[in-house]
Amino acid sequence: MNKIIKQLKVNNVEIKLVSGDITTEETDAIVNAANSHLQHGGGVAGAISRKGGPGIQKESNEYIQKYGKVETGNVAVTSGGKLKCKYIIHAVGPIWRRGSQQEEKLLYDAVFNALKKAEELKLNSIALPAISAGIYGYPIEKAVLVYKKAVYDFINSNPQFVKEIRFVIYDEAHLDYFLKEF
Repeated sequence: MNKIIKQLKVNNVEIKLVSGDITTEETDAIVNAANSHLQHGGGVAGAISRKGGPGIQKESNEYIQKYGKVETGNVAVTSGGKLKCKYIIHAVGPIWRRGSQQEEKLLYDAVFNALKKAEELKLNSIALPAISAGIYGYPIEKAVLVYKKAVYDFINSNPQFVKEIRFVIYDEAHLDYFLKEF
């Protein structure tokens, strides 16, 4: 069961740090740490696809057929399938290459664009995983700084609809970095 570890309010938006499984969140949208081809095999994407049912991969394939691959830093949207959310926002984060390939900017864009998409869809709540910090190898201590900047910049853009941003952390070792930074 997911557990809220810390919550704070910035302007009119609540930020919650949650220990648990993003696939069980009851938010309007959850964010999937996706790859550019929206093939949901491993990591967060694999868990979301397994629990959300085959419709998520089917919708993802249709998206790719219609629009082509999703560039790193950008997002695509599908329904929530069998999950408790209305939408899944598939955010493509960068693979860590020691900071030599604009990873910081691309990670910032992935997080900011996911939040912006939630606002465009007039959603009130969104849950994000630690994008790129798993199998993509982005060091969590660096990633958390980028997540925080993207979230605060988004909040300072005065969103009308998004009132709750959750970071759902599955890896207990990552939680300390979130707690320290937020």
